[in-house]
Amino acid sequence: MSIGEVTADPEMRKKRGPRSALLGLVLGFVGGFLVANFRLVIPLDKVRPSNDSFCPGAPSRHHQRVTLDYRAKLEPMDIVKLPKEDNVSNSATNLLFVGVMTARKYLDTRAKAVFETWGSELPGKIAFFSSETSTAPDNCPDLPLVALPNVDDSYPPQKKSFLMLQYMWQHFGDKFEWFLRADDDVYVRSDRLEKLLRSVDSRLPRYIGQAGRGNSEEFGLLSLEYDENFCMGGPGVVLSRETLKRVVPHIRYCLKNLYTTHEDVELGRCVQKYAGIPCTWSYEGCSEMQSILYHNSSGDQAFTGNLKRKEVHRAITLHPVKSPPYMYRLHNYMRGLRIQELQHLKVQLHRDIQSMMAELHVDREKIQEYSLSKNVPLFPEKPGSDQYLGDNKVLGVPAGLRAFRPKKTSEVIPWDFLSKSEYSLTDANPRRRIHSDVKEGLEDITREVMASINACSRQRGRVVEERSILYGYRRVDAYGADTVLDILLVYRKYRGRKVTLPVRRHVYVHQHFTGLEIREVVDGVEAESKTHRDREANSIQSVLRNSFLSMNFNAKESFDPIESKVIHFILPLSGRLATFRRFISVYEDVCLVGKGERTELTIILFPHRVEGSFNESTSLVNNLKYKYPSAVIAVVPSYKNFSRAVALEIGVSRHKDDDLLFFVDVDIVFTSSALRRIRLNTIMNRQVYFPIVFSQFDPKIVYADGKLRETDLITNSNGYWREYGFGIASLYKKDFRLVGGFDLSIQGWGKEDVDLFEKAVRSNLTTFRAVDPHLVHVFHDVECDPSLSGPQLTMCEGSRADTYAGLNQLADTIYGHPEYLRYAKALRTRTSTPAA
Repeated sequence: MSIGEVTADPEMRKKRGPRSALLGLVLGFVGGFLVANFRLVIPLDKVRPSNDSFCPGAPSRHHQRVTLDYRAKLEPMDIVKLPKEDNVSNSATNLLFVGVMTARKYLDTRAKAVFETWGSELPGKIAFFSSETSTAPDNCPDLPLVALPNVDDSYPPQKKSFLMLQYMWQHFGDKFEWFLRADDDVYVRSDRLEKLLRSVDSRLPRYIGQAGRGNSEEFGLLSLEYDENFCMGGPGVVLSRETLKRVVPHIRYCLKNLYTTHEDVELGRCVQKYAGIPCTWSYEGCSEMQSILYHNSSGDQAFTGNLKRKEVHRAITLHPVKSPPYMYRLHNYMRGLRIQELQHLKVQLHRDIQSMMAELHVDREKIQEYSLSKNVPLFPEKPGSDQYLGDNKVLGVPAGLRAFRPKKTSEVIPWDFLSKSEYSLTDANPRRRIHSDVKEGLEDITREVMASINACSRQRGRVVEERSILYGYRRVDAYGADTVLDILLVYRKYRGRKVTLPVRRHVYVHQHFTGLEIREVVDGVEAESKTHRDREANSIQSVLRNSFLSMNFNAKESFDPIESKVIHFILPLSGRLATFRRFISVYEDVCLVGKGERTELTIILFPHRVEGSFNESTSLVNNLKYKYPSAVIAVVPSYKNFSRAVALEIGVSRHKDDDLLFFVDVDIVFTSSALRRIRLNTIMNRQVYFPIVFSQFDPKIVYADGKLRETDLITNSNGYWREYGFGIASLYKKDFRLVGGFDLSIQGWGKEDVDLFEKAVRSNLTTFRAVDPHLVHVFHDVECDPSLSGPQLTMCEGSRADTYAGLNQLADTIYGHPEYLRYAKALRTRTSTPAA
């Protein structure tokens, strides 16, 4: 008898009939129980595909094991708070359903970041799919989570991926047009994705993503036919409702017949087999999917650096964003770009209004008061309101380089010339390096210009590349910034007759100002009024919108969190009695007379090696304390060799962690305005303040009478901003310790301030620098001790040279004394002549 042959004996059948029936009944119950309660493990190498999917000569499959659970019938869950009556036909917001594959360990980090950033701005709903033991995290209890039964977080996630699609179709198939399969490390620009999807017919089978056929190592090993590809899972995969409808009934088969460990490859194979479509290669013939669904191959470092790149700006999805803080950072950046787009649209609408009003012969000055009909004003909200639409006289000016028209010669604004350097008429230094803010602005302009030129370059069969900016001009007027650039480009035609040509083009750009945007903060926290009426009356927004015509701050508020801060002055002193008298006089006038300021003064007093003023300085302080008994002023004597770092450390050690410290020099003259800025710009645990003081030139050179001025107008002719001086600083003691404090090994003059500044920059605190016109360093002769170390002596001599005079005064002095030129020429000749 051959294998598989069946015999039939009537006698045996007759004798064994009742027993066989009973035995069959028992076995049937047992078998049914086993099938219903146990998982069936199928080795893939033992399963032969059906004839319609088998291709002779195809590469052998990788041996895998896939676990199926026949009990996995998912129950409906109202996790996305979608009304049951909503469907794809009656809701304009039901465009897209997003399923995010995640894992239990990422629910409180990556999943939370996705939900709180782009996941909250979708034209549809989002859900997160994880293992069966997953629960919503404590830090995000509203996370829409689907714990797939009998699914774990093992990798590769084929089962999780396919069952997620099955769940999406079973419960939301009739409610959404499109379905996005996403990972928890992808960022999606929802506004651009909506624009793309609304331009495509969702009634047709669509399978949209970044098409791939595997890398060079995998080529030929993925069992893909010559006309097959797949959508890479990382940047996201979009399926139309029709595609999901065709694929989901065959999910079980696709899961049982896996060829590779890559779930995106297997999804592509399943879509190709049952929906009959491949992954898209391009969008509307002009954008490759790899550029709008962008994958960065840098791994964990992707999107952690500069975001101002063309790849970031033109993308719809960005992958991978592994760290949640960088997900929030990227989201804030994208929101900034969106704000720019809306501001540009706002300006365009204002220009349209002004253009139409001109056609209707409406005076430009009367547009703001114009009514479309009775009781229907064109601008319903007036200046000062949160809903005010802006001044049409400013925002509606037509685009161009002639927005500002001077009425007299003094109003003509000169252009700065840009090349490898920047040449400016308004700067004391006519030639200077191009500052970083100008460079960034030029990069923004060229990036946007090149994006505009290369729009649909694929469709046109050509691409234009930027080579360099040859030269340019820039200026800023009352309406915005104007830029003219001469750019060297390379034109490459790759369709038809191939051509590569260098091209020069002029670019004219006007960037319009859109008004003031202000956020009121107190110690880094946004201030909020209790009522709308308070906000309208007291906000800085309202004051500035009304051109400072309606200052109406609440006089009843007696507590000011800024003014209540006590500033603790720490002053190192050695000798300099006359200068100290001036400092004490300024301190008395600003901090003690009348209402005064909330300040305390600690003087670290060192004896001077020549000037015997130690006792006189102490008496000066005692007299001031006797005159103002409530004033907190302390003199801390130190009999060591003078060291500014040591002196300030002694002063710091006498204060508490939450004290606001102000490191000051005896040469500084200040006002109450400077003290308020110290309070505003110094924030505990957040920000340290290094103001840039104005340093006076030598009065013997600057002024004809040669007399010293304690205060004067700030101009290029009588002083300069001490940009590289860091000795004047304010910070909290807690933050001072956090950054590392002073290097106490530094003796004598200088360098300790640079060391502290560099430590602050390297710390996690924000270092805030700004010029302060009410902090003035009064001129004094600088004595550089020859015993100083090399770097300190060089810094001291450089500071002495800087305070001598300005460029104009030095030029006048040299050209007014020909003997100086003859001496310099002789000196140069003598030093350049070789020795005999």
